[in-house]
Amino acid sequence: MSVVERVISVQYRHQLHFTDRVFAPENPVLASLLTGGSSEASATSRGKESAVKVLLVLEEALAAARPGLTPEIEAYFGAHPDRLRLVCPPLRVVGGEVVKNDWARVLEILERVHRHHIDRHNYIVVVGGGALLDMVGLAAATAHRGVRLIRIPTTTLAQDDSGVGVKNGVNAFGKKNFLGTFAPPFAVINDFDLLFTLPDRDKRAGYVEAVKVACIRDAGFFDRLEREAAALAVFDPEPMKHLIRRSAELHLNHIASGGDPFEMGSARPLDFGHWAAHKLEQMSAYRLRHGEAVAIGIALDVLYSVRQGLLAAPAGERILSLLERLGFTLFDPELRTVAPSGQLGVLEGLEEFREHLGGELTITLLSEIGRGVEVHAMDLGDVNKALDDLEARHRARSLI
Repeated sequence: MSVVERVISVQYRHQLHFTDRVFAPENPVLASLLTGGSSEASATSRGKESAVKVLLVLEEALAAARPGLTPEIEAYFGAHPDRLRLVCPPLRVVGGEVVKNDWARVLEILERVHRHHIDRHNYIVVVGGGALLDMVGLAAATAHRGVRLIRIPTTTLAQDDSGVGVKNGVNAFGKKNFLGTFAPPFAVINDFDLLFTLPDRDKRAGYVEAVKVACIRDAGFFDRLEREAAALAVFDPEPMKHLIRRSAELHLNHIASGGDPFEMGSARPLDFGHWAAHKLEQMSAYRLRHGEAVAIGIALDVLYSVRQGLLAAPAGERILSLLERLGFTLFDPELRTVAPSGQLGVLEGLEEFREHLGGELTITLLSEIGRGVEVHAMDLGDVNKALDDLEARHRARSLI
């Protein structure tokens, strides 16, 4: 018996651009990315058709909230006729979690790639929130085994976390992100101007991922979030811009230097607070936004960390207080829903979390603000006591 083995190293470039009014005719960022990524060889392969072909997918709700956006996009591409070709008017697709629950949406994107002969040297540009980015990213990663994708996130949550990641996926079999790929986008462009039409609820949702990454990676960032909490709660633009930029940078740093960008192991520190959050989203039929569920999940794991003696109680109070000052509610009745198994439904999220990662259960908790710690078992008695603590806190605040 003999074995031939080789180690294959693949290098990725992950670029994140910050700009304002990305589709303004004078803004060069998108056009430069689309044309700069085309090698001489790929241009030659297109023959006489030298313009880069682009399929642009636009979230329906954003297009409706900003009627001028579609004409602005078309004008942008019209200003570069020799370099860029929009293969069809912006394809408007519904966003939100519903888009990840319907495989037909993925097929719709794939059919457009086929119809318009989008190849691996052309681009899909997706403009929308995190759920739409996930779905379109899956289509882009599977068409021709990978079409170049440029993400333009349009929610706080997508700009400071999910849009920066290397994951794409849709839900299946009642499980979040059951189908998906790891495929870094060609580029991500964060345009703060695209957040203005968001409802307050959606502006706030992304804050929680900044709190999360500050808790596990950057105590100084957490201190700043505390100082600016009042301004963030009323959506002051400058603190919001800093929150988004620093959170995105910390997420990107982890992906690039954390040693496991495609999550081959069992640890996933950026999912602090997420084991309960994913289950709560599912149990509430996505009535709870992802950010709202993560806020509850973080609060639960903070209180559990305190009960386990890992985290000092004053530090835990700082985290819970910050989440509340930012406008998050830290308890939901779904936490008390009993599953057919007889245990609380949210606790089933632990096994689903382990199964999704594979290997042994690995949960990130806190030893101090700015430092996460991994554990491989959860004491269900203390989890239930943490739930009691969370509910008692919620009831006390309701009386104020």
